[in-house]
Amino acid sequence: MPAPTHDLPELLAPAGDWECVRAAVANGADAVFFGLSRFNARMRAENFTEEDLPEVVRFVHAHGVKAYVTFNVLVFTDELPDAVAQLQLLERAGVDAVIIQDVGLADLARRLTPRLRVHASTQMTITSPEGVTFATELGVKQVVLARETSLRELAKFDPAVVPLETFVHGALCVAYSGQCLTSESLGQRSANRGECAQACRMPYELVVDGETRDLGDKRYLLSPQDLAAVREIPDLVRAGVKTFKIEGRLKSPEYVAAVTAVYRRALDAALADQPAEPTPDDWYRLEMTFSRGLFPGWMHGVDHQQLVGARYGKKRGVYLGEIHEVGPDFIALQNPKSKIENGAGLVFDTGGDTNAEQGGRVYEQRGNRLYFERGRIDFRRLKPGDRVWKTDDPALTRAIRQTFAGPLAGRPHKKPALDFVVTGRAGAPLEITASLGDRVATVTSARPLEAARTQPLTTEKLAAQLGRLGDTPFRPGTLDNQLTGDVIAPASELNRLRRALVAQLETPTPPAPVTTTLDAILREIAAAPARPAPPSLTVLVRTFEQLDAALATPVEAVYADFEDIRRYREAVERARAAGRPIFLATPRIQKAGEEGFFKLIEKAAPDGVLIRNVGAIAHFADSPLRRLGDFSLNVANPVSAALFLARGLERVTVSYDLTVGQVTALARALPAGGLELTLHQHMPMFHMEHCVFAAFMSNGRSFLDCGRPCEKHRVHLRDRVGIAHPLRADVGCRNTLFNAAAQTGAKFFDELRAAGLRHFRVELLEENAAETREILAAYRALLDGRDDGANLWRRLRATHQLGVTQGTY
Repeated sequence: MPAPTHDLPELLAPAGDWECVRAAVANGADAVFFGLSRFNARMRAENFTEEDLPEVVRFVHAHGVKAYVTFNVLVFTDELPDAVAQLQLLERAGVDAVIIQDVGLADLARRLTPRLRVHASTQMTITSPEGVTFATELGVKQVVLARETSLRELAKFDPAVVPLETFVHGALCVAYSGQCLTSESLGQRSANRGECAQACRMPYELVVDGETRDLGDKRYLLSPQDLAAVREIPDLVRAGVKTFKIEGRLKSPEYVAAVTAVYRRALDAALADQPAEPTPDDWYRLEMTFSRGLFPGWMHGVDHQQLVGARYGKKRGVYLGEIHEVGPDFIALQNPKSKIENGAGLVFDTGGDTNAEQGGRVYEQRGNRLYFERGRIDFRRLKPGDRVWKTDDPALTRAIRQTFAGPLAGRPHKKPALDFVVTGRAGAPLEITASLGDRVATVTSARPLEAARTQPLTTEKLAAQLGRLGDTPFRPGTLDNQLTGDVIAPASELNRLRRALVAQLETPTPPAPVTTTLDAILREIAAAPARPAPPSLTVLVRTFEQLDAALATPVEAVYADFEDIRRYREAVERARAAGRPIFLATPRIQKAGEEGFFKLIEKAAPDGVLIRNVGAIAHFADSPLRRLGDFSLNVANPVSAALFLARGLERVTVSYDLTVGQVTALARALPAGGLELTLHQHMPMFHMEHCVFAAFMSNGRSFLDCGRPCEKHRVHLRDRVGIAHPLRADVGCRNTLFNAAAQTGAKFFDELRAAGLRHFRVELLEENAAETREILAAYRALLDGRDDGANLWRRLRATHQLGVTQGTY
């Protein structure tokens, strides 16, 4: 089944179910993206079944629209056969691209389904041109850049290397996609497995140096406004962006329809060099269909005073104003900022917990007084000054639904064109050949042609009959009439021949022959040379106090992860004096133009570098430094592990998404010595471009004017159950929120050793020197066989679990 042929750029819309597919197609999408029932990052969406897939692909292709399938999760070792089977299914179904997070899966797609076009998901955390280069080496044909990429940074990417895709509308994850471990850490629901619990949309309290900071009604400290980059479309076109992506596979078909239509108009205007400013009606539709407030996100760089409004975490809609008067059964508004119709849905924002807020539909209006269905509203809980939002407009909803309720036009001019060649003469069969790129189909008539006495077949008549392609995936192209003499053929026979040609060309291109199998690839990985080593204990430190304490204990190596990497040189000097190897951690994110952080590490002359992003792999490729891969590379299966090891990493750290069973399965599939496991840590939950310090402890928009409160205060965020989680800022002013409770996998140590694991890590956060010595002594005893894991976790009062999941998938 052929793909539509699109000119650049294209508008990509979400499709969580059939109605959303229709809404997207009807309102101008060039492509839709959707997931199947497994292996996608929106498991709460309705999604499609494997049985649905051919019909979905056929439907969108028939309307000149492409079909992209999300495969944007990590894949565990025992899931690899099913994952490859799904890749093969997608290839057979003729989908236009698969959107992949797992680097191992991308490599498998290149080797086992070479006709399946692979796009790198934003979950792959591609944030720099070096990261794009890494993705292209995997065989990736398009890269979805991190949402945090600004227009200025985008200008540093070369769209000629690989087509670039960027989000232009929808919900913003506060954490970098692919780097959020919050749902797992707090509830064993992995965001890297499509089970995000949206902890960013919950209320938090700011605790500064042990004291709760009064922020008034600002409680939702990690809940960004929604992205709306419709005004930035011309700039993105000029930057060479190929695909403009709308977020929302969990959203309604009305949302899909309204947003797609607004961005279709904006994109068409930009391509025609016309003003792309949204109309007031466009903006109203964007706000009403779903909005937590609309903001251009990171398009213009960081703006810590605007990104997170912090007053709510739910849909708001259109702001109407503040309550002027509250009566026993009504509220009054003066000069509302939008028209209010009877039946409109309103919500009252009292500055409290939005989970307990009130709302209802307007039943009657008397002047500026609004009345609601009796008993729906407790007016005693409302007061003048409370904000009022319009969250639903039934008339608008009906109008939007009409756009996709009837027959759909789609984008037929985007369908691939069939070129026809017609040959024949009287007494011989009619032969029609249709070509579609390098694919050719030929059919012949059941009976010979007859000489025409009247009304012979003309080019015009042939074009009329063969051009009736209707809801097929094709549009008519050229017609070369090579008939000899005047001949005639029944219209019914021409129709049959046309249908036969379409049937041949609708059949998906057969999969390309491959010379290997998954089993062969896994055997090759397992047969690689082992990296023999005795059990080793490493420790990651974040302060000089921890460093000095660690250097006085028998650990094999120390990793330094300082907020100010300018102090790395001094850390190296102390480790050298103690005769202990030291590795310096890169920032978790490297954006365009931030290679200087890597150069500071090199100038500090450590023994090695702990690599946390794919851009650093390219930078340090020719370095004499030892290189280790950290957890943020998301190694979840032996193929991804082998891929990184083949790029010069000495070993890689197991992803924090794995249960103990999944860790041991991974270890047994690899030669010994290639993995490291973090056995004790405070889980890094959110890793964010959003700076809580600047947003709520200063009036600054960026590091240039925030006064750097992160250097003067210790800050925690207290969640709804009263736990205060530590917050840290790194050298790039990115924030990480850590789980307050330490956790350990010590109970499983013997099992892990038996599976072949040799390298174990302890990560420290707020521990002082005495606590550092106590923790490291305990784990040293565990590795040396002088203690067992069942005791250790109780003595250290750490959480008894390995990683962040307990087999929830």
